[in-house]
Amino acid sequence: MNPMSYSSNKSSNRDDRLMLALIFIPCFVLLLALALLGQLVGVHWQSWLPGAEQKSSIFSGVHAAVYTFMSHII
Repeated sequence: MNPMSYSSNKSSNRDDRLMLALIFIPCFVLLLALALLGQLVGVHWQSWLPGAEQKSSIFSGVHAAVYTFMSHII
Protein backbone atom coordinates (compact mmCIF):
# COMPACT_ATOMS: atom_id res chain seq x y z
CA MET A 1 0.00 0.00 0.00
CA ASN A 2 1.33 3.39 -0.95
CA PRO A 3 1.61 5.84 2.00
CA MET A 4 0.83 8.81 -0.26
CA SER A 5 -2.61 7.48 -1.19
CA TYR A 6 -3.43 6.88 2.47
CA SER A 7 -2.51 10.39 3.55
CA SER A 8 -4.40 12.06 0.70
CA ASN A 9 -7.49 9.98 1.50
CA LYS A 10 -7.23 10.97 5.15
CA SER A 11 -7.04 14.66 4.22
CA SER A 12 -10.06 14.34 1.96
CA ASN A 13 -12.07 12.72 4.77
CA ARG A 14 -11.19 15.59 7.11
CA ASP A 15 -12.18 18.13 4.46
CA ASP A 16 -15.53 16.37 3.97
CA ARG A 17 -16.23 16.44 7.71
CA LEU A 18 -15.34 20.12 7.87
CA MET A 19 -17.61 20.91 4.93
CA LEU A 20 -20.43 18.92 6.53
CA ALA A 21 -20.01 20.80 9.82
CA LEU A 22 -19.88 24.18 8.07
CA ILE A 23 -23.20 23.42 6.40
CA PHE A 24 -24.92 21.55 9.24
CA ILE A 25 -24.26 23.97 12.11
CA PRO A 26 -25.58 27.19 10.49
CA CYS A 27 -28.59 25.35 9.07
CA PHE A 28 -29.33 23.78 12.45
CA VAL A 29 -29.13 27.14 14.22
CA LEU A 30 -31.34 28.84 11.63
CA LEU A 31 -34.00 26.13 11.64
CA LEU A 32 -33.88 25.86 15.44
CA ALA A 33 -34.53 29.59 15.71
CA LEU A 34 -37.46 29.22 13.31
CA ALA A 35 -38.86 26.28 15.30
CA LEU A 36 -38.44 28.08 18.62
CA LEU A 37 -40.16 31.15 17.22
CA GLY A 38 -43.04 28.99 16.02
CA GLN A 39 -43.22 27.26 19.39
CA LEU A 40 -43.35 30.59 21.24
CA VAL A 41 -46.03 31.98 18.94
CA GLY A 42 -48.06 28.77 19.21
CA VAL A 43 -47.96 27.78 15.55
CA HIS A 44 -47.64 24.18 14.33
CA TRP A 45 -43.98 24.52 13.26
CA GLN A 46 -43.46 20.88 12.20
CA SER A 47 -45.32 21.52 8.96
CA TRP A 48 -42.82 24.27 8.08
CA LEU A 49 -39.79 21.97 8.24
CA PRO A 50 -39.42 19.08 5.80
CA GLY A 51 -38.82 15.79 7.60
CA ALA A 52 -39.99 17.08 10.99
CA GLU A 53 -43.66 16.24 10.61
CA GLN A 54 -43.64 13.11 12.80
CA LYS A 55 -41.11 14.28 15.41
CA SER A 56 -42.24 15.12 18.92
CA SER A 57 -39.37 17.28 20.18
CA ILE A 58 -37.94 20.46 18.73
CA PHE A 59 -34.38 19.16 18.54
CA SER A 60 -35.25 15.90 16.80
CA GLY A 61 -37.50 17.77 14.36
CA VAL A 62 -34.82 20.32 13.53
CA HIS A 63 -32.22 17.57 13.21
CA ALA A 64 -34.40 15.69 10.72
CA ALA A 65 -35.16 18.88 8.82
CA VAL A 66 -31.49 19.81 8.51
CA TYR A 67 -30.58 16.40 7.11
CA THR A 68 -33.52 16.58 4.70
CA PHE A 69 -32.42 20.05 3.61
CA MET A 70 -28.79 18.96 3.26
CA SER A 71 -29.74 16.02 1.05
CA HIS A 72 -31.13 18.52 -1.44
CA ILE A 73 -28.11 20.82 -1.54
CA ILE A 74 -25.24 18.31 -1.42
